[in-house]
Amino acid sequence: MTLAHGFLRDPSQVETPSARRGAVADPAPASAPVSLPIPEWAQAQERRGPMRPATLSPTRSRLTGWMLGVIFRLADAGALTVIALVAAIWAGTYSVAGVTPFAVGALAIAWSLTLVRAYGFAARETLERHLVRLGIGFGLAALALTFLLTGFRLAAVPALHFTQWFATSVVALYALHGAWWATVRRWRAAGRLTPNIVVVGATANAERLVGAAMKSGEAAVLGVFDDRAARAPRDIAGVLMLGDTAALLQHRILPYVDKIVITVPQLAQDRVRELIVRLAVLPNEVLLFIDQGPAGRAAALSRIVDAPLAPVSGIPSDERRAMVKRIGDLVIGALALLALAPAMALIALAIKLDTPGPVFFRQRRHGFNSEQILVWKFRSMKQGSDRGPVLQVSADDPRVTRVGRIMRQLSLDELPQLFNVLAGEMSLVGPRPHAVGMRTGETESAKLVAEYAHRHRMKPGITGWAAVNGSRGPVDTPDLVRRRVALDIEYIERQSLMLDLTIMLRTIPCLLGDKLAVR
Repeated sequence: MTLAHGFLRDPSQVETPSARRGAVADPAPASAPVSLPIPEWAQAQERRGPMRPATLSPTRSRLTGWMLGVIFRLADAGALTVIALVAAIWAGTYSVAGVTPFAVGALAIAWSLTLVRAYGFAARETLERHLVRLGIGFGLAALALTFLLTGFRLAAVPALHFTQWFATSVVALYALHGAWWATVRRWRAAGRLTPNIVVVGATANAERLVGAAMKSGEAAVLGVFDDRAARAPRDIAGVLMLGDTAALLQHRILPYVDKIVITVPQLAQDRVRELIVRLAVLPNEVLLFIDQGPAGRAAALSRIVDAPLAPVSGIPSDERRAMVKRIGDLVIGALALLALAPAMALIALAIKLDTPGPVFFRQRRHGFNSEQILVWKFRSMKQGSDRGPVLQVSADDPRVTRVGRIMRQLSLDELPQLFNVLAGEMSLVGPRPHAVGMRTGETESAKLVAEYAHRHRMKPGITGWAAVNGSRGPVDTPDLVRRRVALDIEYIERQSLMLDLTIMLRTIPCLLGDKLAVR
């Protein structure tokens, strides 16, 4: 497989010539055992470990079970509503009394399916077991409706029509849940629903945690890190040692890691504190594994998977807030793109008429969890002069074109980032994405502030709290870098829908009134 930014190419996914021809290797005679070298693809499979999914996807692109459950509930509710409306029209009942039985029936079905946990989709639940669970829910709904609808005037809704509606709803939801189950199974196999974790500390706790994860399938342990690599084993239950914590801090696997779990025994307090301080610079959530014996081990894994367990670093995920933010990005971003399409077309024409070169400029920048993303902009500099992320723009920069200078004053060059928003790589509001390797003077900006990576704990935005508070344009001094990071972290800690709307409303007057900002 080939992952984004050349992260890994797995030879085990490459079809060999013999496989294409359908050739089958002849077994070696028993009397003449032959020691064959381990094929390259087998070595690659071994390096991947027993739990690594076939495809690693960035944390921003994965769904949680809660989010998927909400989506399935909404889809089921939509189907029930449509069937109820069709049934009411078919029965010729347009009055409140005539529609009420169908509405009550839809609510009863929704309630009963939630009661029997029909939206759980456990990792080891077979389709047959899920359909049986669904049948129990429909049975509970039928019993509830028998009592609830007794007091209604059913003359307005013939019993035959109501029975036909209920049967149609059962068939439709059985079909939908068959599709839901297949979707969950496919996405879980692709790693989109299974959280990825890495373990710090090759200890007995790590072995217990890996064993519980392998048994339940609720998490994928991608690797183990330990500062005492010389004394650590080569692997923990097949999960390979990938290095020490210094290697973890720079590892390319981090954008694919949901949680980092410290498994060092609690008695080693000094070592635990040292690890917490060292890992606090990462944007990933850091948890402390507390082993409470065999009975509590599975529960501890579930808490690691579903909710923070003794969080020591990082911002615990808020799934409801994240879903609301994503819906807002999609709705407002799509409407903004439609409204601004004519203006963007005129800008593109002006760029082509002004200087030779492409209309768009793409630059590799840091995204959520330090993932490297390609950010779209209108080209505002002369072709070939804006390729490097090292040199930030300065006042009266000769690289900026005439059209580019006007665009940058009003931040019109940022408009193509709406494509990044719709793709899920960015948000409308968030910390501004900085270029990979960006420098402040002669020093890489990321090395000027210990908490620099904390700004990557949320998707970058087209606008943000720092931008509307005067921190716009280049950060060409250490103090400006520190102020930008402080404002970004303040936003992450305070983030809410109302704050996002406030920032968006403040952005336009801020752009028009900020004449001194270098753009």
